[in-house]
Amino acid sequence: MKGRTLLRHSKEGVKNLGRNGWMSFASISAVTIMLLVVGVFLLLIMNMNNFMSSVEEDVEVRVYIELATSDEEQAELEEQLKDLENVESVTYLSKDEGLDQLIESLGENSEAFESLRDENPLNDAFILQAAEPQLTENVAEEARELPYIDSVDYGEQVVEQLFNVTKILRVIGIVLVLGLMFTAMFLISNTIKLTIVARQREIQIMKLVGAANGFIRWPFFVEGLLLGVAGSVLPIAAVITGYHYLYDNYADRLSLNFAEMLPIFPLTLQVSLVLVGIGILVGVWGSITSVRKFLKV
Repeated sequence: MKGRTLLRHSKEGVKNLGRNGWMSFASISAVTIMLLVVGVFLLLIMNMNNFMSSVEEDVEVRVYIELATSDEEQAELEEQLKDLENVESVTYLSKDEGLDQLIESLGENSEAFESLRDENPLNDAFILQAAEPQLTENVAEEARELPYIDSVDYGEQVVEQLFNVTKILRVIGIVLVLGLMFTAMFLISNTIKLTIVARQREIQIMKLVGAANGFIRWPFFVEGLLLGVAGSVLPIAAVITGYHYLYDNYADRLSLNFAEMLPIFPLTLQVSLVLVGIGILVGVWGSITSVRKFLKV
Protein backbone atom coordinates (compact mmCIF):
# COMPACT_ATOMS: atom_id res chain seq x y z
CA MET A 1 0.00 0.00 0.00
CA LYS A 2 1.31 3.44 -0.96
CA GLY A 3 2.09 5.96 1.75
CA ARG A 4 -0.43 8.44 0.35
CA THR A 5 -3.19 5.82 0.40
CA LEU A 6 -2.36 4.81 3.94
CA LEU A 7 -2.41 8.45 5.01
CA ARG A 8 -5.81 8.90 3.37
CA HIS A 9 -7.25 5.88 5.19
CA SER A 10 -5.79 7.09 8.49
CA LYS A 11 -7.36 10.54 8.08
CA GLU A 12 -10.68 8.95 7.19
CA GLY A 13 -10.52 6.73 10.28
CA VAL A 14 -9.87 9.74 12.52
CA LYS A 15 -12.75 11.66 10.91
CA ASN A 16 -15.10 8.71 11.51
CA LEU A 17 -14.51 9.06 15.24
CA GLY A 18 -15.78 12.63 15.13
CA ARG A 19 -18.67 11.95 12.77
CA ASN A 20 -20.02 9.27 15.08
CA GLY A 21 -19.30 11.06 18.33
CA TRP A 22 -21.74 9.35 20.69
CA MET A 23 -21.15 5.85 19.36
CA SER A 24 -17.39 6.41 19.51
CA PHE A 25 -17.76 7.67 23.07
CA ALA A 26 -19.78 4.55 23.99
CA SER A 27 -17.12 2.28 22.50
CA ILE A 28 -14.25 4.10 24.22
CA SER A 29 -16.16 4.02 27.53
CA ALA A 30 -16.69 0.26 27.23
CA VAL A 31 -13.00 -0.27 26.49
CA THR A 32 -12.00 1.99 29.39
CA ILE A 33 -14.21 0.33 32.02
CA MET A 34 -13.31 -3.23 31.11
CA LEU A 35 -9.58 -2.55 30.76
CA LEU A 36 -9.58 -0.79 34.12
CA VAL A 37 -11.01 -3.93 35.73
CA VAL A 38 -8.50 -6.11 33.88
CA GLY A 39 -5.61 -3.83 34.90
CA VAL A 40 -6.50 -3.87 38.60
CA PHE A 41 -6.95 -7.62 38.53
CA LEU A 42 -3.59 -8.14 36.77
CA LEU A 43 -1.80 -6.10 39.45
CA LEU A 44 -3.45 -8.18 42.16
CA ILE A 45 -2.67 -11.53 40.51
CA MET A 46 0.96 -10.65 39.74
CA ASN A 47 1.58 -9.53 43.32
CA MET A 48 -0.15 -12.64 44.66
CA ASN A 49 2.05 -14.82 42.44
CA ASN A 50 5.14 -13.00 43.73
CA PHE A 51 3.98 -13.59 47.30
CA MET A 52 3.50 -17.32 46.68
CA SER A 53 6.91 -17.58 44.99
CA SER A 54 8.53 -15.90 48.00
CA VAL A 55 6.83 -18.34 50.36
CA GLU A 56 7.97 -21.30 48.27
CA GLU A 57 11.55 -20.05 48.08
CA ASP A 58 11.72 -19.89 51.88
CA VAL A 59 11.28 -23.66 52.08
CA GLU A 60 14.55 -25.26 53.19
CA VAL A 61 15.94 -28.64 54.23
CA ARG A 62 17.76 -28.90 57.57
CA VAL A 63 20.27 -31.73 57.77
CA TYR A 64 21.27 -32.39 61.39
CA ILE A 65 24.75 -33.84 61.89
CA GLU A 66 25.47 -36.69 64.30
CA LEU A 67 27.00 -35.45 67.56
CA ALA A 68 30.04 -37.73 67.28
CA THR A 69 31.00 -36.50 63.80
CA SER A 70 34.57 -35.15 63.51
CA ASP A 71 35.55 -31.98 61.65
CA GLU A 72 36.98 -34.02 58.78
CA GLU A 73 33.80 -36.11 58.47
CA GLN A 74 31.71 -32.94 58.64
CA ALA A 75 33.73 -31.39 55.80
CA GLU A 76 33.28 -34.60 53.80
CA LEU A 77 29.52 -34.47 54.37
CA GLU A 78 29.37 -30.84 53.27
CA GLU A 79 31.04 -31.71 49.96
CA GLN A 80 28.66 -34.60 49.43
CA LEU A 81 25.68 -32.31 50.05
CA LYS A 82 26.99 -29.74 47.59
CA ASP A 83 27.35 -32.48 44.98
CA LEU A 84 23.68 -33.44 45.18
CA GLU A 85 22.01 -32.80 41.82
CA ASN A 86 19.19 -30.44 42.85
CA VAL A 87 20.95 -28.50 45.63
CA GLU A 88 21.49 -24.80 44.96
CA SER A 89 23.22 -23.80 48.22
CA VAL A 90 24.56 -25.36 51.43
CA THR A 91 24.88 -23.23 54.57
CA TYR A 92 26.45 -24.40 57.82
CA LEU A 93 24.50 -23.69 61.02
CA SER A 94 26.29 -24.36 64.30
CA LYS A 95 24.31 -25.60 67.27
CA ASP A 96 24.95 -22.29 69.07
CA GLU A 97 23.48 -20.35 66.12
CA GLY A 98 20.59 -22.78 66.01
CA LEU A 99 19.91 -22.22 69.70
CA ASP A 100 20.03 -18.44 69.18
CA GLN A 101 17.42 -18.75 66.43
CA LEU A 102 15.24 -20.96 68.59
CA ILE A 103 15.35 -18.60 71.58
CA GLU A 104 14.72 -15.57 69.37
CA SER A 105 11.68 -17.24 67.77
CA LEU A 106 10.11 -17.80 71.20
CA GLY A 107 9.80 -14.07 71.87
CA GLU A 108 8.53 -13.30 75.36
CA ASN A 109 8.92 -16.94 76.45
CA SER A 110 12.60 -17.09 75.52
CA GLU A 111 13.96 -16.45 79.05
CA ALA A 112 12.93 -19.94 80.17
CA PHE A 113 15.31 -21.45 77.61
CA GLU A 114 18.36 -19.29 78.32
CA SER A 115 19.68 -22.00 80.65
CA LEU A 116 20.17 -24.28 77.62
CA ARG A 117 23.21 -22.24 76.60
CA ASP A 118 25.29 -24.02 79.26
CA GLU A 119 24.54 -27.47 77.83
CA ASN A 120 23.29 -26.99 74.29
CA PRO A 121 21.28 -30.12 73.30
CA LEU A 122 21.03 -29.24 69.60
CA ASN A 123 23.01 -30.68 66.70
CA ASP A 124 25.10 -28.78 64.20
CA ALA A 125 23.28 -28.63 60.87
CA PHE A 126 23.51 -27.83 57.21
CA ILE A 127 20.71 -25.81 55.59
CA LEU A 128 20.02 -26.85 52.01
CA GLN A 129 18.20 -24.75 49.43
CA ALA A 130 16.77 -26.65 46.47
CA ALA A 131 17.28 -25.36 42.93
CA GLU A 132 13.49 -25.37 42.58
CA PRO A 133 11.09 -25.28 45.58
CA GLN A 134 9.19 -28.29 44.20
CA LEU A 135 12.41 -30.35 44.37
CA THR A 136 12.70 -29.92 48.15
CA GLU A 137 11.37 -33.41 48.88
CA ASN A 138 13.82 -34.98 46.41
CA VAL A 139 16.72 -33.13 48.04
CA ALA A 140 15.64 -34.31 51.50
CA GLU A 141 15.38 -37.95 50.36
CA GLU A 142 18.84 -37.84 48.75
CA ALA A 143 20.36 -36.22 51.85
CA ARG A 144 18.97 -38.99 54.09
CA GLU A 145 21.11 -41.54 52.22
CA LEU A 146 24.39 -39.84 53.19
CA PRO A 147 26.55 -40.81 56.21
CA TYR A 148 27.03 -38.83 59.45
CA ILE A 149 23.43 -37.58 59.41
CA ASP A 150 21.26 -37.73 62.51
CA SER A 151 18.01 -36.52 60.91
CA VAL A 152 16.59 -34.50 58.02
CA ASP A 153 13.71 -32.08 58.45
CA TYR A 154 11.84 -29.90 55.94
CA GLY A 155 8.32 -29.83 57.44
CA GLU A 156 7.07 -32.52 55.08
CA GLN A 157 3.31 -32.23 55.66
CA VAL A 158 3.30 -28.43 55.78
CA VAL A 159 5.43 -28.13 52.63
CA GLU A 160 3.23 -30.52 50.66
CA GLN A 161 0.11 -28.60 51.69
CA LEU A 162 1.84 -25.31 50.86
CA PHE A 163 2.75 -26.44 47.34
CA ASN A 164 -0.76 -27.81 46.76
CA VAL A 165 -2.36 -24.54 47.90
CA THR A 166 -0.05 -22.34 45.80
CA LYS A 167 -0.62 -24.57 42.76
CA ILE A 168 -4.40 -24.31 43.16
CA LEU A 169 -4.24 -20.53 43.68
CA ARG A 170 -2.10 -20.11 40.55
CA VAL A 171 -4.53 -22.15 38.46
CA ILE A 172 -7.49 -20.17 39.83
CA GLY A 173 -5.66 -16.90 39.13
CA ILE A 174 -4.86 -17.88 35.53
CA VAL A 175 -8.44 -19.04 34.89
CA LEU A 176 -9.88 -15.83 36.34
CA VAL A 177 -7.52 -13.60 34.34
CA LEU A 178 -8.22 -15.45 31.08
CA GLY A 179 -11.95 -15.47 31.77
CA LEU A 180 -11.95 -11.76 32.55
CA MET A 181 -9.92 -10.98 29.43
CA PHE A 182 -12.25 -12.97 27.16
CA THR A 183 -15.28 -11.35 28.79
CA ALA A 184 -13.75 -7.92 28.25
CA MET A 185 -12.93 -8.74 24.63
CA PHE A 186 -16.47 -9.99 24.01
CA LEU A 187 -18.20 -6.97 25.55
CA ILE A 188 -15.86 -4.43 23.98
CA SER A 189 -15.96 -5.96 20.51
CA ASN A 190 -19.77 -6.14 20.61
CA THR A 191 -19.98 -2.46 21.56
CA ILE A 192 -17.67 -1.57 18.68
CA LYS A 193 -19.71 -3.77 16.36
CA LEU A 194 -22.80 -1.71 17.24
CA THR A 195 -20.88 1.37 16.12
CA ILE A 196 -20.19 -0.23 12.75
CA VAL A 197 -23.67 -1.75 12.35
CA ALA A 198 -25.18 1.74 12.78
CA ARG A 199 -23.33 2.71 9.58
CA GLN A 200 -24.18 -0.29 7.42
CA ARG A 201 -25.98 1.86 4.86
CA GLU A 202 -22.79 3.91 4.38
CA ILE A 203 -20.79 0.72 3.81
CA GLN A 204 -23.36 -0.74 1.40
CA ILE A 205 -23.53 2.46 -0.68
CA MET A 206 -19.73 2.52 -0.99
CA LYS A 207 -19.81 -1.11 -2.08
CA LEU A 208 -22.55 -0.49 -4.66
CA VAL A 209 -20.67 2.40 -6.31
CA GLY A 210 -17.68 0.12 -6.87
CA ALA A 211 -15.37 0.73 -3.89
CA ALA A 212 -12.94 -2.14 -3.27
CA ASN A 213 -13.23 -4.12 -0.06
CA GLY A 214 -9.80 -2.96 1.10
CA PHE A 215 -10.72 0.68 0.42
CA ILE A 216 -13.79 0.31 2.65
CA ARG A 217 -12.13 -1.83 5.29
CA TRP A 218 -8.98 0.19 6.04
CA PRO A 219 -10.64 3.30 7.55
CA PHE A 220 -12.60 1.06 9.89
CA PHE A 221 -9.39 -0.79 10.76
CA VAL A 222 -7.79 2.52 11.74
CA GLU A 223 -10.92 3.58 13.60
CA GLY A 224 -11.00 0.35 15.62
CA LEU A 225 -7.31 0.70 16.44
CA LEU A 226 -7.83 4.28 17.64
CA LEU A 227 -10.84 3.27 19.73
CA GLY A 228 -8.75 0.59 21.43
CA VAL A 229 -5.81 2.91 22.08
CA ALA A 230 -8.05 5.76 23.31
CA GLY A 231 -9.90 3.40 25.65
CA SER A 232 -6.64 2.10 27.16
CA VAL A 233 -5.21 5.54 28.04
CA LEU A 234 -7.29 6.14 31.17
CA PRO A 235 -6.91 2.59 32.58
CA ILE A 236 -3.12 2.77 32.08
CA ALA A 237 -2.95 6.15 33.82
CA ALA A 238 -5.14 4.87 36.66
CA VAL A 239 -3.06 1.69 37.07
CA ILE A 240 0.26 3.57 37.16
CA THR A 241 -1.01 6.34 39.48
CA GLY A 242 -2.88 4.00 41.81
CA TYR A 243 -0.07 1.47 42.16
CA HIS A 244 2.49 4.24 42.61
CA TYR A 245 0.39 5.65 45.46
CA LEU A 246 -0.06 2.24 47.11
CA TYR A 247 3.63 1.40 46.80
CA ASP A 248 4.80 4.74 48.23
CA ASN A 249 2.33 4.82 51.13
CA TYR A 250 1.47 1.24 52.00
CA ALA A 251 4.32 -1.00 50.78
CA ASP A 252 5.82 -1.26 54.28
CA ARG A 253 2.45 -2.10 55.85
CA LEU A 254 1.39 -4.59 53.20
CA SER A 255 4.76 -6.34 52.96
CA LEU A 256 5.67 -9.28 55.18
CA ASN A 257 9.08 -10.47 56.31
CA PHE A 258 9.33 -12.91 53.43
CA ALA A 259 7.30 -11.13 50.73
CA GLU A 260 7.13 -7.61 49.37
CA MET A 261 5.05 -5.74 46.83
CA LEU A 262 6.49 -5.91 43.33
CA PRO A 263 8.45 -2.75 42.42
CA ILE A 264 6.64 -0.13 40.35
CA PHE A 265 8.92 -0.73 37.38
CA PRO A 266 8.73 -2.94 35.35
CA LEU A 267 5.35 -4.11 36.75
CA THR A 268 3.31 -1.09 35.61
CA LEU A 269 5.04 -1.15 32.20
CA GLN A 270 4.15 -4.83 31.73
CA VAL A 271 0.52 -4.26 32.72
CA SER A 272 0.30 -1.16 30.50
CA LEU A 273 1.56 -3.09 27.47
CA VAL A 274 -1.00 -5.84 28.12
CA LEU A 275 -3.83 -3.30 28.39
CA VAL A 276 -2.95 -1.39 25.24
CA GLY A 277 -2.48 -4.71 23.42
CA ILE A 278 -5.93 -5.91 24.46
CA GLY A 279 -7.44 -2.54 23.53
CA ILE A 280 -5.93 -2.60 20.04
CA LEU A 281 -6.80 -6.28 19.51
CA VAL A 282 -10.48 -5.97 20.41
CA GLY A 283 -10.84 -2.61 18.66
CA VAL A 284 -9.47 -3.89 15.35
CA TRP A 285 -11.17 -7.26 15.68
CA GLY A 286 -14.57 -5.73 16.46
CA SER A 287 -14.35 -3.33 13.53
CA ILE A 288 -13.06 -5.79 10.92
CA THR A 289 -15.48 -8.61 11.76
CA SER A 290 -18.44 -6.20 11.64
CA VAL A 291 -17.44 -4.59 8.35
CA ARG A 292 -16.86 -7.99 6.72
CA LYS A 293 -20.55 -8.86 7.09
CA PHE A 294 -21.64 -5.80 5.15
CA LEU A 295 -19.12 -6.20 2.34
CA LYS A 296 -21.18 -9.04 0.91
CA VAL A 297 -23.66 -7.01 -1.12
